[in-house]
Amino acid sequence: MTRHGSVIGLSEQGKADYLRLHAAVWPGVLAKISDCNIRNYSIFLKEPENLLFSFFEYHGADFAGDMARMAADPVTQEWWALNKPLQQPLDTRKDGEWWAEMTEIFHHD
Repeated sequence: MTRHGSVIGLSEQGKADYLRLHAAVWPGVLAKISDCNIRNYSIFLKEPENLLFSFFEYHGADFAGDMARMAADPVTQEWWALNKPLQQPLDTRKDGEWWAEMTEIFHHD
């Protein structure tokens, strides 16, 4: 199992839509998240900066493969198409990232 944290901005104009969408995430999106070995998935909002922090645990053996399967899923693609315009990626993210990956520096069970 590996833990993953990432961060992205949320536009003030899109905040209400983003919150509405995530109050009722589509069942097909949730099923694909589970199918791709993601567990304990949360998204937090930090206001007034409008930063979204994502955390999940990956319980599979092929993270890149599972993420590629998720990205190829038509329902997930439709979900992302609704959410992407509401988000504001950080200028400091690495090439190829939308949500900026974070480095875990501390953990306690």
